[in-house]
Amino acid sequence: IRLKFLNDTEEVAEVRPEDTVGGLKSKYFPGQESQMKFIYRGQLLQDMGRTLRSLHITDNCVIHCHRSRSATTAAVPDSSAATTTADAGDLPLGLGNLMVLTVMVVLAVVWYLRINYRQLFTAPATVSLIGVTVLFSFLVFGMY
Repeated sequence: IRLKFLNDTEEVAEVRPEDTVGGLKSKYFPGQESQMKFIYRGQLLQDMGRTLRSLHITDNCVIHCHRSRSATTAAVPDSSAATTTADAGDLPLGLGNLMVLTVMVVLAVVWYLRINYRQLFTAPATVSLIGVTVLFSFLVFGMY
């Protein structure tokens, strides 16, 4: 099989169908098993006990290898895709999430002002407010 890295280099690994994912990691990356992540056909190979035959890895298949920077890796729940999405309750309080929260608060304040002081808002301003709110809603639903 071929082990392909992020910098587009490849290494040929000679393995048997009975070899396990954990055995492959320890054979080609001794001492770095916990840092290495293997991806095959868009799926993260997490079960170290599974054989290459059970994963349908045959001659000349490509396994993408990624070395994480931290020595400890968190257990990722089993999923059909390589990327996982966090639940809404598990979102970290990063800069992007703070910006979304800030825009939501500003929109809520402007809507409050529009409802209570409608004489200050012209028809184009109201249409623009509706448009910005709909656009922002689509962006937020698309992100999360």
